[in-house]
Amino acid sequence: MINLESGKVSNCVIITGMSGAGKSATLNILEDQGLFAIDNIPPSLLPQLLNVLSRHRSAVQNGVVAVVDIRGGDLLSDLVSVQENLREQLTSVKVIFLDASDEILVRRFSETRRNHPLGQDVPILEGIRRERNLLSPVLESADIVLDTSDLPLKILRQKLIEQLSDTSGKSALLFTSFGFKFGVPQDCDFIIDVRFLPNPHYIPALRQFSGKDPSVQEYIRSFPETRGFLERFIELLDYIVPIYGNTGKPQLHFALGCTGGRHRSVAVAEWLGEYFNSPDFQCVVRHRDIERDQVF
Repeated sequence: MINLESGKVSNCVIITGMSGAGKSATLNILEDQGLFAIDNIPPSLLPQLLNVLSRHRSAVQNGVVAVVDIRGGDLLSDLVSVQENLREQLTSVKVIFLDASDEILVRRFSETRRNHPLGQDVPILEGIRRERNLLSPVLESADIVLDTSDLPLKILRQKLIEQLSDTSGKSALLFTSFGFKFGVPQDCDFIIDVRFLPNPHYIPALRQFSGKDPSVQEYIRSFPETRGFLERFIELLDYIVPIYGNTGKPQLHFALGCTGGRHRSVAVAEWLGEYFNSPDFQCVVRHRDIERDQVF
């Protein structure tokens, strides 16, 4: 049982990023996970509020999640220094930066018929560009960057829970397959182009299946260049993943791309997920475009 007289908030998640990128949705998701939620707080007031919340059971047990963004005006410039001070005081401090393409942000503002926070006299696109410039120091200091341009709410929730969960010292590896024709994921650490591998799309008997199907995997892996690539790439990962972990980056996100995101990238992601599925790693495999329209 927690003694609220001596309790202390030890976990703080700061949500920031572009207006229209999903900060409110992210705040709601994390509040549903039990965190005490705060919207639009000046960064300099956050340490004081955490002290006040030391008598709040949910905040002490689960932590605090706060949105800090451009609505705070010049006060936002304090965020980088505030988060550095909080890291010295708390057990866990995570900064989530939410982003989306300019096109998507303009569309979302148009759909909601809201003005940009930088002012009614500022055109939406110009406001987005100014906001990107103002947020660039915050982006550089973020722990997690999520691009929500093409991210359903269900997947956003899954990503947040995965990336904020306790990995118990394990290295977390995320392998995402995607199709270049649908755009490159913006929240990955490495992009691996596997379009040089033989394409089952041009085999009529295989075209209807995905890279998760054994017949498709058998076809792709029957070529020496596939086996040579896997052998060398896995050797590279075996070498660099522990090094990244030792530098304080326990999570690595690899995006594996082919043309449509249905065959080659899916098969490679499945193979890598199978190889790294061990007690030493927390491994997640996602297939972003596997169900997309495959008409070329």
